[in-house]
Amino acid sequence: MAETINNRRSAMKLILVLAYLIFSILGLILMKKGGNAGSIGFNNGNVGLTVNVISFIGIILYIISFLLYTKVVTSFDLSYISPIITGVSQILILLASWSFLKETISKQGIIGAIIIIIGILVMNIKK
Repeated sequence: MAETINNRRSAMKLILVLAYLIFSILGLILMKKGGNAGSIGFNNGNVGLTVNVISFIGIILYIISFLLYTKVVTSFDLSYISPIITGVSQILILLASWSFLKETISKQGIIGAIIIIIGILVMNIKK
């Protein structure tokens, strides 16, 4: 019984991390795809904000990812999860920007990604 509860908790933590990664990366890709950082205007004492729809959806997804991230860091040891989730996020962003935005990946980018993967693997070696 206790093992089943622990398995469910572990599965929920994993789903939380995956949701964070998905929302974060989609948010960044859509903000970049929208190509509009927005503009703020003042007119007769009123404040106006103009943002491209695609960028706006990206901003909303990124805000959701931030909220998920706050839950992730409270669910794990910070010194463990922060470097891992940051490394995985960087690699996924590299791949997503290559796939969806047609950005090029340099040799240094590939070497950096390999170093990040090695770091993540080293962090997870059990004593």
